Amino acid sequence: MTAATARRWLHLVVGGALLMPYFLFVGTVVLALLGVPDFFTDPPALALTFTLALPLVAVTALVPAARPPAVALARGLTGAAPDALADGPARGRVDRSRTACWYVLHLGLGGVVAGATLAVPPFAVLLLALPVVRPGPGSPYALPTAGPALYLAPLAGLALLAALAGVAAGAGAVLARAAPVLLGPSPRERLERAERRAAELAVRNRLAREVHDSVGHALSAIALQATAARRLLDGPAAEGRAFAGEALSAIEETARRTVGELDAVLGVLRESGPDPGTAAPGLAEGLPALLDRTRAAGCRVTVRGTPPGVLPPPLDREAYRIVQEGLANALKHAPGAPVLLRLERTASGLSVRVAQPLPSVLPSPSAGGGRGLAGVAERARLLGGSATAGPCGGDWVLDVTLPTGAAPVPRTGEETR
Repeated sequence: MTAATARRWLHLVVGGALLMPYFLFVGTVVLALLGVPDFFTDPPALALTFTLALPLVAVTALVPAARPPAVALARGLTGAAPDALADGPARGRVDRSRTACWYVLHLGLGGVVAGATLAVPPFAVLLLALPVVRPGPGSPYALPTAGPALYLAPLAGLALLAALAGVAAGAGAVLARAAPVLLGPSPRERLERAERRAAELAVRNRLAREVHDSVGHALSAIALQATAARRLLDGPAAEGRAFAGEALSAIEETARRTVGELDAVLGVLRESGPDPGTAAPGLAEGLPALLDRTRAAGCRVTVRGTPPGVLPPPLDREAYRIVQEGLANALKHAPGAPVLLRLERTASGLSVRVAQPLPSVLPSPSAGGGRGLAGVAERARLLGGSATAGPCGGDWVLDVTLPTGAAPVPRTGEETR
């Protein structure tokens, strides 16, 4: 017997135990009116009691709160997949009817299997021991006392036990197949579950973008600044000390700013912080410091174009993150090379272009790259814009267009599409 069969058998026995209050109520109250003295010893009365108890089970199972305990029991004992069963009380008429059908099926089959589990094993043991231990003259069973039937009794006992196991396994398989049908989520619940999952996925994607763009950029800048400072310390003393001081100051400022942004992201993970997007500075506010940190790391950045002017706050923050990612890529793949940053405010929106010489080895997504560019594309798409990245005329170019009339960026948990 497998573990799944044993769990289902236990589930059926539990169903039989849950049936007993209904069974005793019908037997003592209803059948007493018919004058049946003992329905346990009267097979027709026993069958009638069992039959009349099932409608009473169905009526009580129509209560919406009846579904959660049934689902919890089915998950634990039938081995049904978590997503296959519904969560929460039954809200509609169809859901309540399906729950009632489940209770009738569970308690009905459970009553039969539980009764057989109580009655068959003792009788099978008696048959197995019959050739050795003979029943007394007052035995209620009509058992053979001599002849071939006496020695065939153990085989009959084994057959009864096998039949009981087969019936229990079959009834358990029926319940396992019926659980997703009768206790599964309705179409409306499936839609709500899909929307919740989409919202959770949007939270994870947004947090991943914020961590990558803020912490990833900062770590890249810190690593390059520390490397450059170490190399120059090995050179002329005065020049090395001067540059090392500037690099350490840049590292300190970068780390301090990044700690604040990381704290905002962790606050969202604890469900106690603001939207991580609000921790990012705007383009007009944060661009000078971003350029200073990037240049201190050894990247020669040239800015061209007209100032973007005042932008809507969501667009301002997302544009800053896009520029930050473009400069981070330049630091990572072509440190020390000249980088051209072009910002231009057009009639239709804001154009951001970051161009750098083609690196000797292009970043490979399979080697762990490409997440930042994917984040840039997601940010542009959420604002109704577009983003492209790739070789262009001997340079690696990141080109992003953002409409200035874009709708506000959805906050964490609202990016469902």
